[in-house]
Parts: sequence; C-alpha cells; structure tokens
Amino acid sequence: MDKDTRLKLAVQKSGRLTDPSLDILARCGLKLSRGKDQLMGFGENMPLDVLFVRDDDIPDLVQEDVCDLGLVGLNVIEEKRLALAARGVQANFDSLRKLDFGRCRLSIAMPEGTNYEDAGSLAGKRIATTYPHLLGQFLAHHGVEAQIVTLSGAVEIAPRLGRADAICDLVSTGSTLAANHLVEVETVLESHAVLIRTPIALAPVKNAWVERLLMRIDGVQQVKESKYIMLHAPRAALPEIRRLLPGSESPTIIPLEGHPDRVAIHAVCRENVFWETLEGLKAAGASALLVLPVEKMLA
Repeated sequence: MDKDTRLKLAVQKSGRLTDPSLDILARCGLKLSRGKDQLMGFGENMPLDVLFVRDDDIPDLVQEDVCDLGLVGLNVIEEKRLALAARGVQANFDSLRKLDFGRCRLSIAMPEGTNYEDAGSLAGKRIATTYPHLLGQFLAHHGVEAQIVTLSGAVEIAPRLGRADAICDLVSTGSTLAANHLVEVETVLESHAVLIRTPIALAPVKNAWVERLLMRIDGVQQVKESKYIMLHAPRAALPEIRRLLPGSESPTIIPLEGHPDRVAIHAVCRENVFWETLEGLKAAGASALLVLPVEKMLA
C-alpha cells in the first residue's frame, strides 16, 4: 500500500500510557509488527503505523503534520498549549476522543505537617514542577505569587533536598507522595489519555480509516466494564429483575418453551456486576445465571 495512504500514530515510547495505548489498538483489531527496540511499528492488517516517541513530543509531531494522530495525556496537551501561547503561537491540533485510561491528576503537594488552609497558603513558597505553565495558570487564577522551580524530573524529592517548599506533579495512586512524606493539598488538573489529530486535511482514504478507528475505539470503550447476563426467571419477577440489573437498557425477554410462567432474560449491563448483584437476582427468583465478558459492541 502506498505510504501516502498509511496513517501515522504517535504513542509514548515508555511510560504509564504505553501499555494501555497498545492494548486499545490491539482491541481495535490492529496487528502490529515491531522488532525489539524499534521506534516504529508496522500495522499488518490496517494502514496504520505507530511511532514510539517521548510523550511531550507528541503534540508537536501532530501539530507539524509529521504524524496524523497522537495518543497522549491531557496534562501534556494543556502544558504544550500554554507554552505555545506564551510564545504567541496558537496550538493547532484537534482532540478527537477522550480515552478511558491514563487517569491521573496534576496536584500540588506539601510535606506532612505543613500548615495549609487554601491556595493563599502557597504565597511566597517555592514550588517544584515539570509543568510550569499549568502551575503558573493555577497560581494566577487564585491570585497567588509564588516561585516556580522548573525541574526535568525527580520532583518529589525537591523538598527533602531543600530546593522547594512544595511540588506540583502527576499523582495516580499517591504512593510516591506517601513514600516521600508529602500530602496533596490542591488539584490543578484532572487528566486522562486523549486521541488528537493533525489540523491538516487528510486524504479521503486516510480520513475513512480515522473514522473506522474512532468507531472501533467507541465500541471498545463502551464495553470496558460491561457484562452480558443471561438468566431464567418467573414472569412475575420481571419488574424486580429489571430494577436489579446494573446499568442495563431494556433487556431481551424470551419465552421458555413449555414454561408459560417463566422467561429467559438477556441483558448487557454497562456497570460492574458484583456477587451482591447476582445474589439479589437469585433472591428475586432468577436461576441459571450466566455472566460473560463483552469484547466489542457497536450501537
């Protein structure tokens, strides 16, 4: 296939978004051929090649039309947007989809035992971060003057080294903060993975594949926590069964041959199905309960 008809997608080379990015592409049907340590993977069954790069390079590669698409964290996008604005340049890439992984938050944290009341407590403090523009925007919004100490990494140890009074860094589980005796005091940004695309108009064949990829992503994300439930129940129990099925639309009701007072019920539940749910269904009269995972679904 001509290279001009192949999409180029940039993903994080190594980090918290790498495995989830490759997982969602695989669940969308992509078979990726990639040798060890190679920085590009070739889509064997789709006209889609994957470039493995630093995450903060992804917005630039998409904006400059080096890559058609990028999978990157919202924190990276917003920091880049503000950095460009500071230089008088408008960020020029389109966000196509919010993705259901890579969830974290950009937070301000201070050493345990520090007296903190509100954002005003940050006045005059030194705050270490790798996100100076997002932090600067937050401080300006709250009318706080503080010194931003820009670091390239190891932000969490800055207070122990005497380089800062607080930090502003990404937090997911909070275990790194706890290990360094830090406590979250403010959230600057709630982040997640985002699919972005070039602002340049794509050729029709490329655009068609972008639309197919979006359709597949939607199908994958819709069923992430979904389960397919099948059960038998008395007709009289239908109202209670419907109430107990978590996140379900109208279930399919099938008469049971030879049992006019009983039906089979099939339903897709878009919420977690816990043991308590099954116990409740059984108590309502359900039997032959079967719960199956859902891989894909197109509305």
